[in-house]
Amino acid sequence: MNAQSHDVNPCHGWKQRFTPVPPSVRRARHAAEAALQGWGVAPGSLPLAMLVLSELATNAVRHGRVPGRYYEVRIAYDAEKLVGIEVSDPGDGMPVAGDASPDSERGRGLAIVEGFAEAWGVQERTVGKTVWARVRL
Repeated sequence: MNAQSHDVNPCHGWKQRFTPVPPSVRRARHAAEAALQGWGVAPGSLPLAMLVLSELATNAVRHGRVPGRYYEVRIAYDAEKLVGIEVSDPGDGMPVAGDASPDSERGRGLAIVEGFAEAWGVQERTVGKTVWARVRL
Protein backbone atom coordinates (compact mmCIF):
# COMPACT_ATOMS: atom_id res chain seq x y z
CA MET A 1 0.00 0.00 0.00
CA ASN A 2 1.41 3.35 -0.89
CA ALA A 3 0.78 5.20 2.36
CA GLN A 4 2.17 8.42 0.90
CA SER A 5 -0.61 8.63 -1.69
CA HIS A 6 -3.31 7.65 0.76
CA ASP A 7 -2.20 9.27 4.00
CA VAL A 8 -3.21 5.96 5.57
CA ASN A 9 -0.77 4.72 8.18
CA PRO A 10 -1.71 1.05 7.89
CA CYS A 11 -1.98 -1.13 10.94
CA HIS A 12 -3.49 -3.81 8.73
CA GLY A 13 -2.96 -4.68 5.08
CA TRP A 14 -4.37 -7.20 2.64
CA LYS A 15 -3.92 -7.95 -1.06
CA GLN A 16 -5.17 -10.48 -3.55
CA ARG A 17 -5.05 -10.99 -7.31
CA PHE A 18 -8.11 -11.69 -9.40
CA THR A 19 -8.84 -12.86 -12.93
CA PRO A 20 -10.26 -9.89 -14.87
CA VAL A 21 -13.77 -11.23 -15.40
CA PRO A 22 -17.00 -9.59 -14.15
CA PRO A 23 -17.72 -12.14 -11.35
CA SER A 24 -14.33 -11.35 -9.80
CA VAL A 25 -15.55 -7.90 -8.73
CA ARG A 26 -18.01 -9.48 -6.31
CA ARG A 27 -15.33 -11.88 -5.07
CA ALA A 28 -12.90 -8.99 -4.50
CA ARG A 29 -15.54 -7.03 -2.59
CA HIS A 30 -16.45 -9.99 -0.36
CA ALA A 31 -12.80 -10.89 0.34
CA ALA A 32 -11.90 -7.29 1.25
CA GLU A 33 -15.01 -6.96 3.37
CA ALA A 34 -14.10 -10.14 5.27
CA ALA A 35 -10.57 -8.82 5.89
CA LEU A 36 -11.87 -5.49 7.22
CA GLN A 37 -14.41 -7.22 9.47
CA GLY A 38 -11.61 -9.48 10.71
CA TRP A 39 -9.75 -6.34 11.76
CA GLY A 40 -12.76 -5.21 13.79
CA VAL A 41 -14.53 -2.88 11.36
CA ALA A 42 -18.28 -2.97 11.97
CA PRO A 43 -20.24 -4.24 8.95
CA GLY A 44 -22.39 -1.08 8.97
CA SER A 45 -19.28 1.04 8.36
CA LEU A 46 -18.29 -0.72 5.14
CA PRO A 47 -20.81 0.15 2.38
CA LEU A 48 -18.98 3.24 1.06
CA ALA A 49 -15.59 1.55 1.04
CA MET A 50 -17.05 -1.50 -0.72
CA LEU A 51 -18.80 0.71 -3.29
CA VAL A 52 -15.52 2.45 -4.10
CA LEU A 53 -13.68 -0.88 -4.29
CA SER A 54 -16.38 -2.26 -6.61
CA GLU A 55 -16.13 0.70 -8.97
CA LEU A 56 -12.33 0.52 -9.15
CA ALA A 57 -12.35 -3.25 -9.69
CA THR A 58 -15.05 -2.92 -12.36
CA ASN A 59 -12.90 -0.39 -14.19
CA ALA A 60 -9.93 -2.76 -14.02
CA VAL A 61 -12.04 -5.54 -15.54
CA ARG A 62 -13.61 -3.34 -18.25
CA HIS A 63 -10.72 -1.07 -19.21
CA GLY A 64 -7.51 -2.60 -17.86
CA ARG A 65 -7.92 -6.16 -18.98
CA VAL A 66 -4.93 -7.80 -20.66
CA PRO A 67 -5.29 -11.48 -21.66
CA GLY A 68 -3.38 -13.76 -19.32
CA ARG A 69 -2.81 -11.06 -16.68
CA TYR A 70 -4.50 -10.47 -13.33
CA TYR A 71 -5.53 -7.33 -11.53
CA GLU A 72 -4.67 -6.82 -7.88
CA VAL A 73 -6.68 -5.31 -5.05
CA ARG A 74 -4.94 -3.98 -1.93
CA ILE A 75 -6.50 -2.47 1.15
CA ALA A 76 -5.01 -0.88 4.22
CA TYR A 77 -6.75 0.08 7.44
CA ASP A 78 -5.36 2.47 10.04
CA ALA A 79 -7.37 0.81 12.87
CA GLU A 80 -9.32 4.02 13.34
CA LYS A 81 -11.30 5.47 10.44
CA LEU A 82 -9.33 5.40 7.16
CA VAL A 83 -9.31 2.68 4.54
CA GLY A 84 -6.91 2.87 1.62
CA ILE A 85 -7.94 0.99 -1.51
CA GLU A 86 -5.69 0.28 -4.49
CA VAL A 87 -6.59 -1.55 -7.67
CA SER A 88 -3.72 -2.24 -10.07
CA ASP A 89 -4.14 -3.53 -13.60
CA PRO A 90 -1.79 -4.07 -16.55
CA GLY A 91 -3.85 -2.05 -19.04
CA ASP A 92 -2.69 0.98 -20.97
CA GLY A 93 -4.36 4.33 -20.62
CA MET A 94 -5.00 6.47 -17.61
CA PRO A 95 -8.51 6.80 -16.20
CA VAL A 96 -10.22 10.15 -15.87
CA ALA A 97 -13.51 11.00 -14.22
CA GLY A 98 -15.97 11.42 -17.07
CA ASP A 99 -19.17 13.32 -17.47
CA ALA A 100 -21.74 10.59 -17.96
CA SER A 101 -25.00 11.64 -19.52
CA PRO A 102 -28.09 10.96 -17.38
CA ASP A 103 -29.31 8.23 -19.74
CA SER A 104 -25.92 6.52 -20.05
CA GLU A 105 -25.36 3.17 -18.36
CA ARG A 106 -21.60 3.70 -18.33
CA GLY A 107 -19.10 6.35 -17.35
CA ARG A 108 -20.12 6.90 -13.74
CA GLY A 109 -17.50 4.77 -11.94
CA LEU A 110 -14.89 7.39 -11.20
CA ALA A 111 -17.56 10.00 -10.55
CA ILE A 112 -18.89 7.70 -7.83
CA VAL A 113 -15.36 7.21 -6.47
CA GLU A 114 -14.81 10.97 -6.52
CA GLY A 115 -18.10 11.54 -4.70
CA PHE A 116 -17.54 9.07 -1.88
CA ALA A 117 -13.76 8.92 -1.42
CA GLU A 118 -11.92 11.51 0.63
CA ALA A 119 -9.25 11.48 -2.09
CA TRP A 120 -8.31 9.40 -5.11
CA GLY A 121 -5.67 9.31 -7.79
CA VAL A 122 -3.72 7.31 -10.33
CA GLN A 123 -0.11 6.15 -10.28
CA GLU A 124 1.68 4.87 -13.33
CA ARG A 125 3.54 1.59 -13.02
CA THR A 126 6.13 -0.05 -15.21
CA VAL A 127 3.24 -2.10 -16.59
CA GLY A 128 -0.20 -0.57 -16.23
CA LYS A 129 -1.37 1.65 -13.40
CA THR A 130 -2.74 1.74 -9.88
CA VAL A 131 -5.90 3.64 -9.07
CA TRP A 132 -6.14 4.43 -5.36
CA ALA A 133 -8.75 5.91 -3.08
CA ARG A 134 -8.92 6.87 0.56
CA VAL A 135 -12.27 6.33 2.28
CA ARG A 136 -13.19 7.58 5.73
CA LEU A 137 -15.48 5.18 7.58
